[in-house]
Amino acid sequence: MITKITKINNLAVFKNFEWDKVIRDKGNNISKFTKVNIIYGRNYSGKTTLSRIVRSLETKKLSEKYESPDFEVEFDSNYKITLKNIEEQKQIIRVFNEDFVKENLRFIYNPEENITPFAILGENNSIEEEIEKLKEKLGRNEEGNKSGLYLELEKKEHNRELAKKRYDSRNTSLEDKIQDKAINKEIGIKYHSDIFGDQNYNSTKLKNEIETVLKKEVILTQEEEANKLALLKEIIKIDTSPIIVPEIDLQTLNNKVKEAVTRPITPSNKIEELVKIAVLNRWVKEGRKIHKENGLKECSFCGNKISEERWKELDKHFDEESEKLEKEIDSMLQEVDSYVTKISDVLPIDKNKNLFYTNFQNELERLIEEKDNCIKKIVKELNSLKEVLESRKQDLLNTQSFPDIQDFSKELKECISKYNLLAEESNRYSEKLLQDQENAKKVLRLKEVTNFVRNIEYSKEKAEIDDLKIKWEISLDEEKKVNDKITEVLNLISNKERERKDEEAGAKKVNEYLNNFFGHSFLTLQALKDKDGEKSIYFEVVRNGKKAYHLSEGECSLISFCYFMAKLEDIDTKDMNPIIWIDDPISSLDGNHIFFVYSLISSEIIQTKKFEQLFISTHNLDFLKYLKKFSNHFTKRENQENIISYFLLTRERDESNLIIMPNYLKNYVTEFNYLFHQIYKCSIAEENDIDEYNLFYNFSNNTRKFLEAFLFYKYPNADINDKAKLLNFFGGDKQATILADRIDNEYSHLEGLFERSMRPVDVPEMRTMAQYILRKIEEKDKEQYDALLKSIGECKK
Repeated sequence: MITKITKINNLAVFKNFEWDKVIRDKGNNISKFTKVNIIYGRNYSGKTTLSRIVRSLETKKLSEKYESPDFEVEFDSNYKITLKNIEEQKQIIRVFNEDFVKENLRFIYNPEENITPFAILGENNSIEEEIEKLKEKLGRNEEGNKSGLYLELEKKEHNRELAKKRYDSRNTSLEDKIQDKAINKEIGIKYHSDIFGDQNYNSTKLKNEIETVLKKEVILTQEEEANKLALLKEIIKIDTSPIIVPEIDLQTLNNKVKEAVTRPITPSNKIEELVKIAVLNRWVKEGRKIHKENGLKECSFCGNKISEERWKELDKHFDEESEKLEKEIDSMLQEVDSYVTKISDVLPIDKNKNLFYTNFQNELERLIEEKDNCIKKIVKELNSLKEVLESRKQDLLNTQSFPDIQDFSKELKECISKYNLLAEESNRYSEKLLQDQENAKKVLRLKEVTNFVRNIEYSKEKAEIDDLKIKWEISLDEEKKVNDKITEVLNLISNKERERKDEEAGAKKVNEYLNNFFGHSFLTLQALKDKDGEKSIYFEVVRNGKKAYHLSEGECSLISFCYFMAKLEDIDTKDMNPIIWIDDPISSLDGNHIFFVYSLISSEIIQTKKFEQLFISTHNLDFLKYLKKFSNHFTKRENQENIISYFLLTRERDESNLIIMPNYLKNYVTEFNYLFHQIYKCSIAEENDIDEYNLFYNFSNNTRKFLEAFLFYKYPNADINDKAKLLNFFGGDKQATILADRIDNEYSHLEGLFERSMRPVDVPEMRTMAQYILRKIEEKDKEQYDALLKSIGECKK
C-alpha cells in the first residue's frame, strides 16, 4: 500500500513538493494515504502528473520529456521507491490516465490504428470444475479466515517463526556473551591487550580460539601463570659479560707450604733452652732485635751487661737459615691471603642477578648457592694452610706435621663455566624475548578462553542451540514444502486458466459494461481474427457492424474507461488485488454518464473489494459528490478508521500542492459551497498578498457562476432578465448592480475587450464587491448566510 508521495521535484506543476510539510491534520500530525483516496483538483492542477508518477511504478519508466525529475513514493513498512530503484517495485499497480489510453487505445488518436487486445477467462465447464477443485485444495487466503493449503502454510509459518524465535533468543544470548568477552571495555580480552595481546581482538577471533581450546584446554598452575605474567613485564637487558676464571693453583701452594713447615733447622750452635721453648725463643728473638736496633749494651729486662760473647752466641742461634724460613713463611701467608681475596672479589655472581631474565633466575640462584659452597670449602682449606704456617712461624726451630689440603678449585671452575654458559643463554634470549612474550600472551589468552568456556558451559549451550537450529531448519523445510505445493497448485490453476484464455471474452466484457452501465448497445468492441482465423490479434470499435469512425469525445471516454475496467479482469490482474489509480474518468461526459461511471467503479471495485488500494482524481464536483457515497459500502468501524481519505490539489501560479481536503468541500460537496467559499476568501484577502493572485484572477468567473445559481433560486420566474435580478438583489442600488455586471462581463470574458487583458486586475474593486455581496446575502436571508458560513468551516465575523 502506498502511504505517501514523499517528495516531487521538477515534474510539471510540482516543483519542490514535500509531503511531511503540507499533508498535516488539524493537530499538525502527518497524514497518509488510506485504503480509498479521493483527490479533487481543477484542470491543470496536477492530477495527471500524480497519475504518471504512479504509472511509472507500473511500467518501470517515466517520460523522458521531463528535465531532471525526482520523486519518492513510500509504501508501508517504510519501503521507498525512486527513479533510481524503480525496477525493484513489485506491487501490482494499474493506472487509468491519458497515457494508458494512448498506449492501449491508439485508434482514438489515429482512426487507422486498433486497440491492444487482452484476454480474460472464458467458459469451459470441464476446466472450471478442475480449477474449482484446485482452488478448493488451495483454500482461502484471507486474514483470519484461511483454509486448505493456505491454512496449513499459516501453521507452518507459525511453527517456523516460533522455532526461529527460540533459536534466535538462545543464539543471541550466547553471541552477547561472546561479544562481551571479546570487546566489552571491562571484561573484554581486547581491552586487556597488555596481558592477552591483540588490540584488534573480536568475536570472530574468540570463536576460533574457543574451537582451539575445545580440542585441547590450556590450564596453568599459579606458578606458571605468575611466570608468564612476570615475563610480560620483562624489558630487554644489557648483555652479561663472562667471568674470567682466576688462576688458582692450590696443589702448588699446598706443596710449598708443606715443604716450609716440615723443613728442619740445623741444630749446631743453638741454645738448647731456646730450642726447647718456642715462646722463649720468640721473646729472645724480639729482644735481640730491639737491643741491636737501639744500640743497648745492657739487658733491658734484668739490667745486666750483655757481653760480646753473649752477642756471638745469640747471633749463631738466630742464624740466616732461620730468618730465611721466617721470610718464606711470611711470604706464603700473604699468598694465602691474596687467594682468599681473589676468590671472594673476582666472583660477584650474586651482584649480576638483575642482568638475567626471570626465566633464568632459578638456575642462577642454584649456581650462586653452588659457588658460595665452593668458595667456603676453598677458603677453609686456605685457612688450614694459614694455620700451619702461623704455627711454624711461632716455632721456627721445630718442624710441624702437615696434612695435605683438598683441592676444590676444579669445582669452582665448573661453576664459573656454568655461569658463563647461562649468561650467554640469557644474552641470546634478548633476541627472542618479544616472540616469547607474544607466546606467553597467547597462552594466557587461551587459558582465559578455557575458563570462559567452562564458566558459561559453552559446549552444552552450543549443543542445545544447534539442536534448536536443526528444528528451525526442519520447520523451514516443512514451510517450503507447503509453499511448493501452493506454487504447484497455482501453476496448475494458471495453466488451466490459460486454456480458458479468451481475447473475445475481453471484448465482450467491455461491451457488457458499455451496454449494462451506459446503454450503448449500438457501439461495441470486437476481437478480430488473423487471416487464418485461429487467433485474436486486435480489438476494433464497431458501430452497426462496421468499424466506427468520428467518435465523439464522450464516446472515446466511455470506451476507454470500460476497456480499463474490463482489463482489470485480464489474466495478469484478476485476483491479484492491485493498487488502482483512476485519473479523471468523466471527461466530456454528461450528468447521466458521470453517475454511471461512479456506479461502475462502485459495483466492480468498491463492493467486490478486490483491490489493495484505490485512488480516484476528478475535477468535477458532481462526480466528487457521488464518490462520497463509497462510505456506504464500508462498515461503521471501517469508516471510523478513516478508510476513505480526501485530498485537494491547489495551484498558485505555476506550482501545485497536494493538501488535506477542507471540511466544506469534503462534507458539503457542491460547487455552490465551493464558489461561496472563494468569494468569502476574496472578501478577507490582503491586497498585497501575492499568494492570493489566483483567487482575485478567478473572482469574476466564480462570482458570475455563484450569482447565476443564487439568483435563479431566489428569482425563479423567467419574466425578468439577469440585470433586473441583480438590481433586485442589491436592493435597487444601481451603482452596485453596474459594478457587479462589469466584473462579471469584463473580467470573465476577453472577447471584444482584448485591451482588458493588458491591464492588471483591480484587487480593491473585487474585494469591495465580494464584501458587498456577502453583506446583501446576510441582509436578505441571515439564516441561509449563517448556514453557508458553517458549510465552509467559518463562523460569523
